[in-house]
Amino acid sequence: MGRVTEADDPRVLELLTSLSRDHELPEGSANSLALLLGLVQASPHSLTAVRDPLDAVQLHVADSLVGLGIADLSGAERIADLGSGAGFPGLVLAVARPKAHVVLVESVGKKAAFLVDAAERMRLTNVEVLPVRAESWAAGLGTIDAVTARALAPLGVLAEYAAPLLRPEGVLVAWKGRRNREEEDTGRRAAAVLAMSAPEALKVHGPGAAERHLYLSRKVGVTPGGYPRRAGMARKYPLGA
Repeated sequence: MGRVTEADDPRVLELLTSLSRDHELPEGSANSLALLLGLVQASPHSLTAVRDPLDAVQLHVADSLVGLGIADLSGAERIADLGSGAGFPGLVLAVARPKAHVVLVESVGKKAAFLVDAAERMRLTNVEVLPVRAESWAAGLGTIDAVTARALAPLGVLAEYAAPLLRPEGVLVAWKGRRNREEEDTGRRAAAVLAMSAPEALKVHGPGAAERHLYLSRKVGVTPGGYPRRAGMARKYPLGA
């Protein structure tokens, strides 16, 4: 990828500056996030359907930052963002919480390469990119304070991805849109198998008129033997379904 600067539209930086102030982000965060949006826009890959930086401020950055309202996430020392894609929420959280070690787990090669390049250009020293599936990350088992996932998989599947990675009392934070009772029921049954608390839906302010929820599920016991199952099994044969 060639030389990329911050998004050209001055309104982008203005909005990001306002968001940074509202969320009490570190100095220079707005410029770093503007650079991320410029990189997403310039990428030749389809990292996200939202490529215009002005739209992405609300649809991606502001949406990622709502997670900072969760005390367990805001204070986490080790965060694992599953299916990081274009870096939302993972890279945004890394900017917002520079003292946290943020692991971006992304199995798609072109997306993982983008994340490595973006973290370097944004000068984020607290980011690690792992080009693997969550089920294959043996070194992460039992070490993570908070697992994040945005638009990745149903709640039951996310619980199976997260439970083995989380330390005791660690938390899964899943970004979702409208509440889906069937998905919630399946997620509750899966969580019970995995020694996780039933996913709790917290309504948050979404972009525009969009309905948005964060689901929290805490590790309350020891993950049973046999989890994680081998790659692909969680989606193919979801627990609780």
